[in-house]
Amino acid sequence: MTDCVLAIDQGTTGTTALLLDKNVAVIAQANVEFPNHYPAPGHVEHDVEEIWASVEAAVTAALAKVSDVNIVAIGITNQRETCLFWDAETGEAIHRALVWQDRRTADFCKDLKAAGHEESVRSKTGLVLDPYFSGTKAKWLLDNVSGARERAARGELLFGTIDSWLAWRLCGTHATDPSNASRTLLFNINTMDWDESLLALLDVPSASLPRICDNAEVLGETRDLGFLPDGIPVAGMAGDQQSALFGQACFGSGEAKCTYGTGAFILMNTGERAVPSENGLLTTVGWRLNGTTTYALEGSAFIAGAAVQWLRDQLGIINSAEEIEALAASVPDAGGVVFVPALAGLGAPHWRPDARGTFTGISGYTTKAHIARAVLEGIALQIADILGAMEADAGLRLSGLKVDGGAARNNLLMQFQADILRTPAIRPTVLETTALGSAFLAGLAVGFWVTTSSVREAWTEDSTFFPDMRDDVVEGHLAAWAAAVAKA
Repeated sequence: MTDCVLAIDQGTTGTTALLLDKNVAVIAQANVEFPNHYPAPGHVEHDVEEIWASVEAAVTAALAKVSDVNIVAIGITNQRETCLFWDAETGEAIHRALVWQDRRTADFCKDLKAAGHEESVRSKTGLVLDPYFSGTKAKWLLDNVSGARERAARGELLFGTIDSWLAWRLCGTHATDPSNASRTLLFNINTMDWDESLLALLDVPSASLPRICDNAEVLGETRDLGFLPDGIPVAGMAGDQQSALFGQACFGSGEAKCTYGTGAFILMNTGERAVPSENGLLTTVGWRLNGTTTYALEGSAFIAGAAVQWLRDQLGIINSAEEIEALAASVPDAGGVVFVPALAGLGAPHWRPDARGTFTGISGYTTKAHIARAVLEGIALQIADILGAMEADAGLRLSGLKVDGGAARNNLLMQFQADILRTPAIRPTVLETTALGSAFLAGLAVGFWVTTSSVREAWTEDSTFFPDMRDDVVEGHLAAWAAAVAKA
């Protein structure tokens, strides 16, 4: 019988279940999608019963692929800012979960900024006042669901992000971890606890909030699930991007990872110091182990893999995402074309929602291959902007960038990323690093892995892309990029 850890990776469009043995080999995995709901412009919701059905189906499908396994622990990783209230007795949600993409609290955030609260909130949370984060969503639910505020104040309703709700369904414990708590606008990253002044500002009762646990801590054991046996410890939790940082074994200050998905998420470990950003980044909790907190700087690019999908679906330049690498490699360079992937505005470090996607340098010489190459280069160049801001904030020089996510399979993109950063891009054997991180955390909690050193030893490299571009060529790319961003 093979001992393994079950990671439940609950994302925005689907749930992945992954079984990992002690040698960090993936012995089975399955993904099940579920729908998003859009009841009004700017409103994005999830039916949490549909999420739960996807969890059950994904775990069941993964287990069906193997025999003779013993699950020693369960780790949870999740879409971070999606949140809900549910009945403390029945578990029934009082409303669909409001998804991190939901913008219905934008006006309230503007009002808070106008009232002068931004700097105080940022100093305590490391975040900006934006509907992206879950605290203003909590207020909206309490204000708009009949009787919710009174019931929450009496402790009859429980609040949580998806990690907290999954833990409650799996083992009956109402808890969250610091990485998810730090994305709520309710949690003080300096005191590492819920903040009374923030709760008062957003009018959220403390009686409804989960306990803050360590990221590697046994919360309880499975019970009465049907698709899993009773008695399995639920033992690790982390928000998806922090989980990927942990899954990439970025345990030292200055170590960083980039996850290339629909967008791109870059996190840098800053050790036991919460570094305030002067360059448009977020300060966040990475994880807390045995009472010791590790912090991180975070920057997000709204568009990464989505730019490749746009070439495929809107322009028809490629028929599948996989085709872009061969097409881009068919020319030696982008022929002077520069692409700024601001299809949904520009995120960190520019924060310009009014920016728009821009091609510059197009001429009669330009072919679809040049366009394809420019799109890949634009993805890498915006990430270089974010990492430059991180290095400035942290006062650290990046020694290497660990990469993961679907687009990390693209060798041309990874080589250009290394070239433009002038530092190696390191791709792991297991690209599902969000799930991997939660598995590592759960395994540490039950002694499946003993220390983070044993986790680092278990992490394995697939490929490293070393910078191989002349400095003058790099400088030319950066100058052309800066000019194109100014036009965007």
